[in-house]
Parts: sequence; C-alpha cells; structure tokens
Amino acid sequence: MKHWRIWIAFAILGAYITTWALPSGRWGVNSGFNGGAYLCTVKDSNGTFTSRSVITLHNDQTMSVIDSGQEGPNFFSSQRGSWKTDGSRGIVARAIDFVFPQSGSGIARTDFEIVFSRDRRQVTGTIKLAVFRLDEDPLEGEGTLIGTYTFTGALIEPQ
Repeated sequence: MKHWRIWIAFAILGAYITTWALPSGRWGVNSGFNGGAYLCTVKDSNGTFTSRSVITLHNDQTMSVIDSGQEGPNFFSSQRGSWKTDGSRGIVARAIDFVFPQSGSGIARTDFEIVFSRDRRQVTGTIKLAVFRLDEDPLEGEGTLIGTYTFTGALIEPQ
C-alpha cells in the first residue's frame, strides 16, 4: 500500500509539471494563449536600430505586423501571415507584404522566430527578410535575402 501512495504522488507531480511548470508545446484556443500584440524594437545584424513594430498574434494563428519604416525610405504594406508553435516556448511565423512601386514593386516575405518569456509578456526573436518579384511565388524558394534582424518586445496591455 505504501508503494502505491508513492506512485500516485509521482503521477500527480508529473501531471503538475507537464501542465503548469513546463512551457506548452500547443498554444491556441485550448491552451490559455489568447494571442497578443507586442511593441518591438528591431535592430539589424550590426545591432543598429532600424524600426519599431507591432507584432499581433491572433488566437486563430494568424498574425499582422505594422512597422514604423513602412513609409520610407522603402515603401511597403503592413504584413499578414500565420504562426505555429515550435514545440517549446516559442513560435515560428511567416508573413507577406507588398513593396510599393516607388520602392521597386515586389513581394516581401518575413520569417519570424519568436521566443516568449515564461509569462508571455516579453518576446525576443529574429526576422529574415527576403524579397521576390511580383511574378515569383514568395511561399516557395528563397528569394533575395535582404537581411536578418533581431527584436525585443513587450506585450501591449490595457490599463
């Protein structure tokens, strides 16, 4: 009888660790992650400030991004895309935007790797930016890599 109590205690402890202490591998409607918008500072590969962005991760696993650099010197639209978990405390995401004619017309693809703090109030990550001609498929291939950027951000919370 004593051994059963020990095994039951271990089972309860294991369930607790799996459910609460370790990061969830499946975020979404049933996991407690309801999405959020993060105000981010973006830097180039040299660590130089490039822009501020708002990355919004929607509960339906879509995303939208607005960036302070959209109005120049390179003119591009807001970004739309989707995300999925990476099996840890992060996600991978891909978004598409359009480059406007005054900057050469085309399609840009941004590939994100985002890591969350345990409470999901802070983010860090990388962005790879590639451009494609309008007649190319930005969902396939590599395009022309423009750069790799890093970012840090904080959840935008209501008062």
